[in-house]
Amino acid sequence: INSYETHSGVWIAFRQPVLREYARRKGKEFEFTYEVNPGEVWEEDEFWIELSWRIDPDGSLGIREHFMSPYREGEKITIDEYYRYIFENVKGLPEKAAEEDMNVLDYMRKYGAYEIESSVYELHKKKLTADQMNGSSVDEKTGVITKDGSAIGVHVDGENVVGFPTLSRKQEFYSQTMVDWKWPEYTVPTYIKSHVHEQEMDREKGDFPLVPTFRLPVLIHSRSGNAKWLAEIANRNPIWMHTSDAKRFGLKTGDLIRVNTDIGYFVDKVWVTEGMKPGVVACSHHLGRWRRPQDKEGNRWATNTVKIDNSEKGKWKMTTINGIKPYESSDKDSKRIFWSDGGVHQNITFPVHPDPISGMHCWHQKVRIEVAHADDNYGDIMVDTDKSHEEYKKWLSWTRPAPGPNGERRPLHFPRALKPDISTYYIEDKK
Repeated sequence: INSYETHSGVWIAFRQPVLREYARRKGKEFEFTYEVNPGEVWEEDEFWIELSWRIDPDGSLGIREHFMSPYREGEKITIDEYYRYIFENVKGLPEKAAEEDMNVLDYMRKYGAYEIESSVYELHKKKLTADQMNGSSVDEKTGVITKDGSAIGVHVDGENVVGFPTLSRKQEFYSQTMVDWKWPEYTVPTYIKSHVHEQEMDREKGDFPLVPTFRLPVLIHSRSGNAKWLAEIANRNPIWMHTSDAKRFGLKTGDLIRVNTDIGYFVDKVWVTEGMKPGVVACSHHLGRWRRPQDKEGNRWATNTVKIDNSEKGKWKMTTINGIKPYESSDKDSKRIFWSDGGVHQNITFPVHPDPISGMHCWHQKVRIEVAHADDNYGDIMVDTDKSHEEYKKWLSWTRPAPGPNGERRPLHFPRALKPDISTYYIEDKK
């Protein structure tokens, strides 16, 4: 089940394993999706249901109880029951299905999507119901409405409304959370200069911000390596560079450049295009898979064979021995491979950049571009692991470590998809 922010409405889509539904319509009997999937691939939801009962066969561990059928007491929930139960609790969906004399699961199997609301605005003005208000309390000073220890809304202009997802349930210009967690300079909205800000660039020396995370529309993240037809369509990841920047370097499409990072470099071809912003370069992230000669071969639709050399302490160099080649396998198409380029691996040339506030990795890189050296070859990579550790420690020094208020590891009010036990929020045990 998924949804996206396509417009002001609220909707869900139902993505189904195609061959499972095909087999069902053909009347084929099966228990698990992998029985009809190519490669015996499990449906993920079904896998976890089955695993829970294998781990806790008698229920003594308290795991199995979370995977019980809501329709057959004491029995394991099936994947059909799992989705049926979800759809039966989607606002308006049971009634919509009934209009066509269908149950909710068959309705979603047929149409694949359902619009819950066509236009959703001003949710903060939504009034709390009598049931929601039952057992709650209102702070006379702030108007915040609390129930079971959590803020559920705010009393404003004589009405009890949901408000915004903040501690005050109001739109906050000033954030006390930033003060409490040692970032007082960011208590009000402001611009934060990043590590790839223009002021960090020495343009005369060839500095650029590199976008290493953009996607080609025909590839699918790390899973593209298993998709032979997609590998045929796109199998290289050149550096995108605007024509004005290429002119400054004297480059044309196909020329080799060395992209220097904080801890090493990689050598790639350049693609000169008007489709790139001047002063910024980019390299798509799907490509550059590699294996060593001694590694098990597996599929080779998109994997270069490389040599890794560590002749100098802390410095590792990877060179391409050969690219993509036709090979014998049970799939006749493997002998029909006509491309040889597997792209260039860029990820390991990037140091760990933990954002000082959130801790997430900062993917954008400040790089220094130069025309490839005389001994550089396409696909060459060099990484200095000593520099990598130094760079990590530098970024770590910019953090302002926990604990926060009351020994908290992270703010209690931040939303979590699956909120852990409250005890995990504290660095030291807190009763």
